[in-house]
Amino acid sequence: CTFYGTANSNQMLMEIMGLHIPGSAFIHPGTALRHALVKHAAKRVAAIGLGGDEYTPIGRVVSEKAVVNGVVGLMATGGSTNHALHLVAMARAAGVKVTLEDLDELSRATPQLARVYPNGSADVNQFHAAGGMAFVIRELLKAGLAHSDVVTVAGADLHAYTHEPTLLGDGSVEWRDGADESLDETILRPADAPFSREGGLRLLTGGLGRAVIKVSAVKPEHLSLTAPAAVFQTQEEFVLAFTRGDLNRDVVVVVRFQGPSANGMPELHGLSPSLGVLLDRGFRVALVTDGRMSGASGKTPAAIHVTPEAAKGGPLAYVQDGDLIRLDADAGILEVLVDPTVLSARKPAPTPSSQTGFGRELFAGFRAVAGPADHGASALFG
Repeated sequence: CTFYGTANSNQMLMEIMGLHIPGSAFIHPGTALRHALVKHAAKRVAAIGLGGDEYTPIGRVVSEKAVVNGVVGLMATGGSTNHALHLVAMARAAGVKVTLEDLDELSRATPQLARVYPNGSADVNQFHAAGGMAFVIRELLKAGLAHSDVVTVAGADLHAYTHEPTLLGDGSVEWRDGADESLDETILRPADAPFSREGGLRLLTGGLGRAVIKVSAVKPEHLSLTAPAAVFQTQEEFVLAFTRGDLNRDVVVVVRFQGPSANGMPELHGLSPSLGVLLDRGFRVALVTDGRMSGASGKTPAAIHVTPEAAKGGPLAYVQDGDLIRLDADAGILEVLVDPTVLSARKPAPTPSSQTGFGRELFAGFRAVAGPADHGASALFG
């Protein structure tokens, strides 16, 4: 019944998976309604906890159907790439095997209903005011794209999440029907008139391995390119090259040794502004990395979570400056245009020796047992 998430997409996901109190994701802290919802949540915890009248262990909530609902909700609201890790790991912990192929298939079957930053200019407050998750869930259920027959913290029916909380005069909360029409179609649209007929993520496969790409914020004309690689071992190397003007050309920026076992998969979206500048200058640009780029992943096509990662001997370790790389999000292709025998005959780049700073020394043990990104980058599932 936790209300607070670390990101907007986390809150959206927890709501459609039935792990939040309905309509609670974007109620402002410090308001009377938030305080009332916290009290309600405490009572609900007591009711569904061990010994409660409606005992509901989390293993019953995180079911196969709930995981599918989570993926569909993710795709309908733009597709956070972090959840290509989180959802896969969560599902496996619950005994449900979800693959990147599953995410890709569901994305291609799910219309994009929302445009919220970074997929649009609206913030989550505007999204909530336009109808929010109650509207999104209502549309997905109406279109037959989400399962209603799931166990949630609010009961055994996802339709409860088409309602919104209202504060009553006595300080209690009542749930009423949410919006059945979008209150702002520049932010939210119905399933029969979406922003896009497909959802926000794609799977890429080919000679460089497997990767995910967020397409909902990228213009169609930028979704495919073939260009020479510029290879970097660290974010800092890339920034220096950009500052020197070395990247003022068509280029596929490769930043490797950023995977879960290399350095713990740090956030890379700090690369987005520089990549966006290159794109605005008229160059054909993309990013390819075994690292992670969540949140504001930007307008530049970015093939991320490349598996196997360079530190595990993946093909990225063999790529050199100038190699032609092809990225095609529509066709689902990520490949290096080098003869495989030539590529495999090269010596792989050595893993950078420095793994210090930002607590990396402390977590070296976790990196040593981290599984691949396409299995959720989890220490439990190699």
